[in-house]
Amino acid sequence: MAEQTSKQLPAQGVDLVARAPFHPRLGDLALDLAKRGRIGVVVALPGDDSASYQLRPPGGGADWRARSDGATLRSVPVPATHVTPMRRDAVYDHRAQQAALAVTVHYEDGGSCEAMLILTPAQVELYHIQLERLLGARQAAQERRQ
Repeated sequence: MAEQTSKQLPAQGVDLVARAPFHPRLGDLALDLAKRGRIGVVVALPGDDSASYQLRPPGGGADWRARSDGATLRSVPVPATHVTPMRRDAVYDHRAQQAALAVTVHYEDGGSCEAMLILTPAQVELYHIQLERLLGARQAAQERRQ
């Protein structure tokens, strides 16, 4: 028979999820956890006229309300469109047995951020073969044009 352990009592006055509340602005997309992750456009803010956020589905439909403290709302991430390598040398870390390549991630809203593409030795070999093939195809196409 399995040994029973005592139940752990919750800590008094400790917030287990340390997260700043999300306070969307008019027109922002927000994900509402209270509505099973439903996404809506914020059409009214809590204030003098309303005691809560009012959201509407992006394509139209019935509005709903969310708590005025923003506790159930989360920001909707902007999708990435593509990634481009930066003009920096790739680095191989022999201790971690991985290569790192600096890249720029581009987003649908026009924003971008720098990140690192981490590759295993097997991935480096695979991409070496694929890039070699692409270079050959490029060279063949250039020779046909001449």
